[in-house]
Amino acid sequence: MKEFLCEDFMLNNEVGKKLYHEYAADMPIYDYHCHLSPKEIAEDKRYKNITELWLGGDHYKWRAMRSHGIEEKYITGDASDKDKFFKWAETISYCIGNPLHHWTHLELRRYFDITEPLSLDTAEEIWNACNEKLKEDGFSAKGLIKRSNVKVIGTTDDPIDDLNYHKIIQEDKDFDTKVLPAFRPDKCVNINKDTFLPWMGELEEVVGYPINDVDSLLKAMEERVLFFQNSGCRIADHGLEGVKYIKAGKDEINDILLKKLSKTNIDEEETIKYQGFMLVFFGRLYKKYNWAMQLHMGCIRNNNSRMMKLLGPDTGFDAVGDYSIAEGLAGILNALDETDELPKTILYNLNPSDNYVLGTLIGCFQNSDARGKIQFGAGWWFNDHKDGMVKQMIDLANLGLLSNFVGMLTDSRSFLSYTRHEYFRRILCNLIGKWVEDGEFPYDMNLLGNIVKNISFNNAKEYFDIEL
Repeated sequence: MKEFLCEDFMLNNEVGKKLYHEYAADMPIYDYHCHLSPKEIAEDKRYKNITELWLGGDHYKWRAMRSHGIEEKYITGDASDKDKFFKWAETISYCIGNPLHHWTHLELRRYFDITEPLSLDTAEEIWNACNEKLKEDGFSAKGLIKRSNVKVIGTTDDPIDDLNYHKIIQEDKDFDTKVLPAFRPDKCVNINKDTFLPWMGELEEVVGYPINDVDSLLKAMEERVLFFQNSGCRIADHGLEGVKYIKAGKDEINDILLKKLSKTNIDEEETIKYQGFMLVFFGRLYKKYNWAMQLHMGCIRNNNSRMMKLLGPDTGFDAVGDYSIAEGLAGILNALDETDELPKTILYNLNPSDNYVLGTLIGCFQNSDARGKIQFGAGWWFNDHKDGMVKQMIDLANLGLLSNFVGMLTDSRSFLSYTRHEYFRRILCNLIGKWVEDGEFPYDMNLLGNIVKNISFNNAKEYFDIEL
């Protein structure tokens, strides 16, 4: 029996152990997609206690606490930070088989040197020890990033953002991690949402002229792309539900937009036409400026309407959707490829049943623009656990080239979540090591080591082509 979280945690074969300890463990981190706050980084925020740093905004933990029957006041309510921490300590003991148990204890070990498992019995001691550590210099927002050896961070930013916090970060000559904005124009694409018209009003204020037809909208969005480009942005991101595509000309899209701007309802077909047109438009812009495009697909959001009214979005009430994505996604990628305007693209699915859709579709659009130009993105959200990561990598290996994979990202709001890269790398090394020990791949440590180092960091560095 192995000791819990021992040196060879997740490593069950000798080749995997060698790959992790000698090749993967010390590689830097390229966190190309996350939800960290640029404001907190710019201000080098210090955290008053472990609850603020650990539980604030973490809907993964919130879901687990609700499943354990914890009252909402101890989750998002007005209970004291210490009481909230104790309720998390009570919950974590029951998280057997859940990655939260691994992540929690990896974070306690790597950042706080705490090896004792968290429970109600140890909560007081761990609460005090963590809070003492947080007083040290290395536990501010920037300090935690430096401790984690992170070279690049891609945040998630609305096109109308002024990016002032990114500018402040970039002016700090003592902080050498690149913190770059990522362009997330969901509110522009989602013409069917209540956020569309208010956001259009905000866009008008930012660009300084009315958005009264499709030409003015497209002009405004390219201006914002250029603004982001000048702030170092080279990555865009889109959150999609299902993916449908009906080709439509600009005149028809203009009519649809004018209907919406006049507060006239548009139907599902008009929505699909508008969204597809805008996705193709953005894809062409990204190709023009040598950006990478990320498409996150398959989430059904805000399913609990009562809690949505109480707490708002992104509070732990989203789920995996069973939307159709294959035909629409193929149509959008093909529309871009027809004119040789398909950018580097990373595709993420929330529903693991879509693995083979993405694993085969990426092979239809690869070319010499970039090695692994179209990527099957890492196991995302409800799939960023051991089984989900292994399945994603096995499916990618079966259907494409795992060796060209750009690897892990945190997709997180927490400055402690960089241990997920360690978690991923251990799983990766164990998987490759098993293939070698089973006689399915040659035992060539130079080749294997390079593959592991590339997936851990080098492939992302080359793919995004951002000067470090």
